[in-house]
Amino acid sequence: MMASVIRNEDLVRVPWKNGGGTTAEVAAFPEGSGFDTFGWRISMADVASDGPFSLFPGIDRTLIVVEGNGIELDVEGIAYRLDKASPKLSFSGDDITTGRLLGGPIRDLNVMTRRGQFHHRTRFVESGVALLAEGTDVAFLVALDGSFDVTLDSTIHSLQVLDTLMLEATQDLVLLSGTGRAILVEIAPEAPA
Repeated sequence: MMASVIRNEDLVRVPWKNGGGTTAEVAAFPEGSGFDTFGWRISMADVASDGPFSLFPGIDRTLIVVEGNGIELDVEGIAYRLDKASPKLSFSGDDITTGRLLGGPIRDLNVMTRRGQFHHRTRFVESGVALLAEGTDVAFLVALDGSFDVTLDSTIHSLQVLDTLMLEATQDLVLLSGTGRAILVEIAPEAPA
């Protein structure tokens, strides 16, 4: 099974257009695609101030706070508090969204898939085993609270905090060991209508 580690320290951070933070692309498909052409995109953003989020028409998004005290998102007039107790929200990139920090800067993981082409799901995992959902095309495992070892085909992939393991679809059990949690992101193509 093909797998590769993407180190957090190797990510290239670039400023947002509005200057409210920086973003770093972890992976995108097709490779080299831009904001208007990706089928899916995984990124990490550093949010340094309150302000509007960019619109992504036709995109389904999930935002997960991975560092910091949290953020309150206003999505089309409805407030959602994202913090350590409830760090995740899925919403449409079509929705007008603004963020208000709850006590200092945050880092978040963004998962975006183009509606009609791909869909995604995210879940928190701990030490033990994981099985990817049927139909998954590619998966990402992001270490959150501490180091994490992932064993695939008797090869151990060691992740430090916020490192990402990208792996192709498998129906084998994925062995996980570590002291904290990780986020498992699964991306699958939309079934033809």
